[in-house]
Amino acid sequence: MEYDDIEDAIKRAIEKIKVNRVRWVHSAFVDIRGLMQDMVVSSREFIEGNAFLSGLGFDGSSVRGFKSIEESDMVLMPDPRTLCIIPWTTSEDQKSAIVIGDVCEAYGKREPSEVDPRGYVAKRAVKAAAEMDYICLFAPEMEHFVFTSINPTKLVWDLWVSPDGGKSDSWGAPRVVPESPEISGNGYILSPRDAYFRAPPEDTTTEYRNEVSTILEDYFGFKIEKHHHEVATAGQVEINFQCGPLVETADRVMYYKFVAKNIAKKRGLIATFMPKPIFMDNASGMHVHMSLWRDSVNVMYDENDEYAELSQTGRYFIGGLLEHAKALTAVCCPTVNSYKRLVPGFEAPIYIVWSRRNRSALIRIPVYHRGPQYAALKRIEYRGADPSCNPYLALSCLLMAGLDGIKKKIDPGDPVDEDIYKLTPERRKALGISQIPSTLKEALEEMKSDEVIQRALGSHIFDSFIEYKMKEWLQYCLYVSPWEIVKYIDY
Repeated sequence: MEYDDIEDAIKRAIEKIKVNRVRWVHSAFVDIRGLMQDMVVSSREFIEGNAFLSGLGFDGSSVRGFKSIEESDMVLMPDPRTLCIIPWTTSEDQKSAIVIGDVCEAYGKREPSEVDPRGYVAKRAVKAAAEMDYICLFAPEMEHFVFTSINPTKLVWDLWVSPDGGKSDSWGAPRVVPESPEISGNGYILSPRDAYFRAPPEDTTTEYRNEVSTILEDYFGFKIEKHHHEVATAGQVEINFQCGPLVETADRVMYYKFVAKNIAKKRGLIATFMPKPIFMDNASGMHVHMSLWRDSVNVMYDENDEYAELSQTGRYFIGGLLEHAKALTAVCCPTVNSYKRLVPGFEAPIYIVWSRRNRSALIRIPVYHRGPQYAALKRIEYRGADPSCNPYLALSCLLMAGLDGIKKKIDPGDPVDEDIYKLTPERRKALGISQIPSTLKEALEEMKSDEVIQRALGSHIFDSFIEYKMKEWLQYCLYVSPWEIVKYIDY
């Protein structure tokens, strides 16, 4: 994807549609949950009707967090710079492309509506940074699982329930929830949490990752840095791509999910970005790398800093993230399931501290390299997000929290270079270490009182997000789980 002059981009997009004989264009945007919404439009609307200038009408009352029924008319303005060919649609009647756009109000100026995570929230955050003469670059590390099957009625072999339905106290029993290619496909069985960087044949996901990565590079404009199997045994993978500005990076997150899910389906697999699908195995995070630039200079770098070559500006940015960490958690970890990941012992951050090299901290400063020749690589890694988040909202809130730290010169405190999981409660208290919320409800309560996050999202999305997610929490609280039946049925 190339983000260049809009008029030139329209011409190039229409030419791409013609040259590739595209019949259908998936015209996409996201709701407040971060789920892709898609209407398939004839390519004629782009070539002859020029949908890039006129937009595409739709019913906003049917989209989560958008409009009520009496003001439902909305318009999608496709962004021609995001148009990509979908390579797995090859027959003449199926040949397709996809484009992402901004959501605008109907019957007026074509300006992004306050309901739109991309056009309103993300672009306002970029503007706020620009007003301080900053550009922020993001690189999210997205983990996800690939399964051979998912059947919620046949979740088997966890800690409490054995295959025949009886209780089991064995922590060493296989945990196949759902069925994974590593265990079901090739005769090799890997121990839980022992699959990191495994090679074939134990790793059965290499060809899948190669295909996803190739398509992202060749058709979607990504630059893939590396991909590998992750820690969890049951088909957990990670594909890393090069950093970019906020809106472009959030677009890439959406395209990454789109390609990963479709290629998995093509191969008879199921890709999921649910944070914690496997009991007692590692979960999927989305560690967000961030660097701040001014006049093509990375302002987070300071050659004279002995600790991590991190500038004072970088420290203030961290201070803002730590100051707003509890509220950020609601946006960055927005599902009930997210908090099954945020527990000690699984490489997930729960303590609000920063450090270099230390993956038990919420914010880590990578120090693989040293010296001014590596100044462009200086960045921070925020580890408190997962791939279930809305990337436009999450990245925007992270940026605005960091900028708030710079504005207010918020001191992040001293770094903690110990394994925080192993610290005693007394030691953590002495160091002043607090924890991020442990449930979605707790995170939402923190979010309600955070003015920076409210300004970042705007009042409409802020209120809609909290209302929708509180309903989600209440639905969860009402559900009686199989664990409860097994645990308490004989009381």
